[in-house]
Amino acid sequence: MTASTDLRDTLRDSSPSTLLKIAGLTLLGHAFFSAFSAFAFATFLVPPYPEWLQTAQNQKVMAVGFAYGGATTVTLGAIAGLAFLAHCIGSRRALLVFLVSFCLAFISEYAGTVTDYPFGAYEYTSQLGYKMFGRVPFNIPTSWFYMLVASLAICGRFLPAKDDSTSKWYWALMGGLVLTAWDVSMDPAMVKTNHWFWQMGSLADRSAFEQFIGKPIFFGMPITNWLGWLFTGIIVARVMLAIVPPTTWVSKVSPHRLPITLYALNGLLPLAICFRQDMVLAGVLGTIAMAIPLWAALRNDPQPLGITGTAPVGRVAVSGR
Repeated sequence: MTASTDLRDTLRDSSPSTLLKIAGLTLLGHAFFSAFSAFAFATFLVPPYPEWLQTAQNQKVMAVGFAYGGATTVTLGAIAGLAFLAHCIGSRRALLVFLVSFCLAFISEYAGTVTDYPFGAYEYTSQLGYKMFGRVPFNIPTSWFYMLVASLAICGRFLPAKDDSTSKWYWALMGGLVLTAWDVSMDPAMVKTNHWFWQMGSLADRSAFEQFIGKPIFFGMPITNWLGWLFTGIIVARVMLAIVPPTTWVSKVSPHRLPITLYALNGLLPLAICFRQDMVLAGVLGTIAMAIPLWAALRNDPQPLGITGTAPVGRVAVSGR
């Protein structure tokens, strides 16, 4: 029996209340590690390191933390997202959403590290843990999954719920934008702390447009990175919406606050690093970028299933199933 079969059977055999408990407990763990990481990178993990951290024993502890801390945080976030989604829409569809989003995100990231498209020329260091096929850390496509779940759930609190193709593409665009807002502070923070680095070559022989989007103008990051995030986010979100349509997101997923919390928690670490490492502009813009969808989500409550028509101001109407 494969690991995926074991996971599917576990989700299927779990009652909704059990799944929600799993989601809640793993979210608490995710919150703890996210908050601790933010505190650490804002205090004692800023060079020059304090003397107490440079003892042999503490260096070993720090090495273990770097090796497994990020993976633990991301895995807990993914379990929280998967268990929560299984509670809302059923285990089979939730597992399908996870597998499809993970694979598509991995393909995009792998292509990016090999061909420089769609993000630009970059490479991951060993600080993010195990690299699949020697290039893409397991953490990366895993985090794409749960952050897109959170992003689409947030969209469901302020977008109209319609299941036609045009609406699904619009939802995918908005979901991609909400996801990309996270990277405004994430990329500068991760580059600063050596989790990945950009290696843009000479652009002298490129067109004026390629030179513009390829220049490392934002704390060493080219605009191509955000374009790649948006493109990949739209494609992955659109496939997720083919599995779980907008009406289902609005009626079954978006009413819960867990995705909002999950999204907000993932801003703690990059924002802490940006403000502590004198990248104030990245911190301010990153805060604003993530605050906008969070504000829109918190001021709106989706209508219950079955309500149709025009929603009052600040609410979203659900049409269809």
